[in-house]
Amino acid sequence: MKKFKQLFHKLSLTKQFVSIIFLCLIAFLIFFFAILRTGINNTIETQMVSMLQDNQRPIVNLIENEGNVDEEFYSYLAKNSTQVDCLIRNNVLHVFGGKDDKIGNVDLYEYLIKEASDMSPVNNVEYGTVMIDDMEYYYSLVFCTKSHVIVASFMDNTYPSSFRSILVDSTVYLIIIAFILVFMVILIWVFSIIQPLSQIKDYITQINMGKDVELNINRGDEIGQVAHSIVVMKDELTKQEKSKEEMIHNISHDLKTPIATIKSYGESIKDGIYPYGDLESSVDVIIDNANRLEKKVYNLLYLNRIEYLLTSDSEGVVTNMKEVVEEVVLNSAVIRPEIEVITDIEEVFFDGLLEAWRVCIENIMDNAFRYAKTYIKIEVREDDLRISNDGPKMSEDRIETLFHPFEKGEKGKFGLGLSIVSKVTKTNNYLVKGYNTDDGVCFRIYREPVEEKKKTNSSWKKRETKGE
Repeated sequence: MKKFKQLFHKLSLTKQFVSIIFLCLIAFLIFFFAILRTGINNTIETQMVSMLQDNQRPIVNLIENEGNVDEEFYSYLAKNSTQVDCLIRNNVLHVFGGKDDKIGNVDLYEYLIKEASDMSPVNNVEYGTVMIDDMEYYYSLVFCTKSHVIVASFMDNTYPSSFRSILVDSTVYLIIIAFILVFMVILIWVFSIIQPLSQIKDYITQINMGKDVELNINRGDEIGQVAHSIVVMKDELTKQEKSKEEMIHNISHDLKTPIATIKSYGESIKDGIYPYGDLESSVDVIIDNANRLEKKVYNLLYLNRIEYLLTSDSEGVVTNMKEVVEEVVLNSAVIRPEIEVITDIEEVFFDGLLEAWRVCIENIMDNAFRYAKTYIKIEVREDDLRISNDGPKMSEDRIETLFHPFEKGEKGKFGLGLSIVSKVTKTNNYLVKGYNTDDGVCFRIYREPVEEKKKTNSSWKKRETKGE
């Protein structure tokens, strides 16, 4: 079954549709020949026996009321061209009308006489079918309790065959018409799926070829949603590609400045000239620009390899966030000594590597130190970390693209720090967001709380509501 499913899914939608129709046709034939024909045969047998008994009923009533019937009545009953009506008395069968052309097979009479011999006032009705000399007969026997005679009626397969033919033909025609209608509806539906999927395929192919094309599929179902998502993805990738090109241009310019400074200061010192007054001060400028250059290159390399490192090394690893935050605060305190760093930290563990979380916190802190006016506040709870400051608030557009890679930041700079933060949090199954507060901005790393943690975190949630 699994191999069949795999083989089926390798087919195109058109071939899948043809295969389904073929299987439905086979199922229809099996249904018709194995089930429907049996039901039709049972229906015909019931109908023929019922007709025999309906024609027997006036004969039985007359015999029960009058006792005997005259030859005139026999002749009247003999006019029935569909069935033959007989009387069985003392194991002798008398055909109404006595016409030789209506006398059936002798073996049939003997069979009816034998069946009649077992009848009694208790068992007074007997009916069924019998095959004699390759001919099928339908029969019905009724025992008359007053006169103790048996009315026997039978017919051969001539009329039932024509009835069966009409019934089968009408049933088959109705099923075929229904099948054709269903087939047409399914065909229209399938092509309504295939056509937009072909549009999507052609759209992707042309995008891969670098062509500027549009995809217009006005549908509200899943195909329309997929088409819309592809268009949005294409627009986002185009936007990121443009931002990436602009970022590379600006990074090149950003790297060019410290390189040029290092080169010019080095050449000046070589010639015995100290641009910054003395040798030590001039070398300090070279070292400072080298450090800037090293940090930019490190961020670029780290951004490229962080996803591989996180996915390959961090499975099952947890990090004590209290230790990480305290270390980062201690190392960054010298950046701007006038900024007060307020900490409210619980000893909790986050999933992921210590080094990745350290870089993540460092990048957020660097951003906070860049914009803070008087303080930075760090709060750590179970699955929830916040770093806020009283710097200028962000615009809504900036909040939307805060963690996008290659996005231009404040003052036109292309910082990669928040992109690294986004990768670290996402890889470790955490969420990250930035938002404005009453007196500044806040960056939050968190997980959605599960039910069993709601009570234990109730105090924290009150702070969250108030803070936001």
